[in-house]
Amino acid sequence: MKFLDLAKVNVRSGTGGNGCVSFRREKFVEYGGPDGGDGGKGGDVVIEVVEGLNTLIDFRYQQHFFAKNGKGGQGSQKTGADGEDVVLRVPVGTEIIDEDEETLIADLTVPGQRMVLAQGGNGGWGNMRFTSSTNRAPRRANPGQEGVERTVWLRLKLIADVGLLGMPNAGKSTFLAATSNARPKIADYPFTTLVPNLGVVAVDGAEFVIADIPGLIEGASEGRGLGDQFLGHVERCKVLLHLIDGTSEDVASDCEIIINELEQYGGDLADKPRITVLNKIDALAADERTAKLSDLEEVAEGRVMLMSGATKEGVTEVLRALRAVIDGARAEEGREDEEEKPWQP
Repeated sequence: MKFLDLAKVNVRSGTGGNGCVSFRREKFVEYGGPDGGDGGKGGDVVIEVVEGLNTLIDFRYQQHFFAKNGKGGQGSQKTGADGEDVVLRVPVGTEIIDEDEETLIADLTVPGQRMVLAQGGNGGWGNMRFTSSTNRAPRRANPGQEGVERTVWLRLKLIADVGLLGMPNAGKSTFLAATSNARPKIADYPFTTLVPNLGVVAVDGAEFVIADIPGLIEGASEGRGLGDQFLGHVERCKVLLHLIDGTSEDVASDCEIIINELEQYGGDLADKPRITVLNKIDALAADERTAKLSDLEEVAEGRVMLMSGATKEGVTEVLRALRAVIDGARAEEGREDEEEKPWQP
């Protein structure tokens, strides 16, 4: 399945059915009267969050979604049928953005969450509705209300607890493959990872989700390499894991490049909790480990650890450090939820 995290869709809700002008004409009924029914309501365009999806690829092949119109009313006080709704099924973490590509309409993060994107038009009233003491035989009915047409953008931001950052060939995919059942592409050339990957990791009986995104290079915020288009997938993460290639000649410079790209990206991404790890230490001698660790500690913000994704040396310690940060963030979210709940006697 191809990965797609941005899609433009055009939607239109259904128009309401027209009201009916009708009068009773029945044998043996002495008094007739208006009996025109109302028109049916037009269908809505609804967005629903479903589990099991992790891409917007379905919207590459279909971009137009039109709900059905309501049926017109009929005599004998018959109301027209409502138009059928159109349901757009999207993965968890989808944002709905207005056509200007800036205004956030909704952020859908809970499975089963539904939102009416375009409300169907109401059905028009039949002439039976206009009967009054002074107008016993009205000959008017309302037309159905027009539907709503709009264009929106769907942008997917994967929901994960940990976001993997680093330059190309820093060992991010190797780490993900070593700690989870995910099988990302691994090779000895840059930009092996072209789309984000998710993996479920377990340590000491606890599980959390790690997101691996394509590597960043200097100038990514200006469009170099694959750019910073995938950084949105780590915006929701509780902690960032910054992997540094231990075989690089200047590990301090590599670290500063990634931090600068996070700052250029904006938002609070650069302020998120971050654990820096010197990776591929299996290829370093003891004195090289010490020297490069010292260089990293001078420029990195926060904790610096040692690890080898290939031999799994230090991997468990890194996972435990990540779990500690995640547990703290979840506990903080729980306290905030408790504070927001209304008081009840």
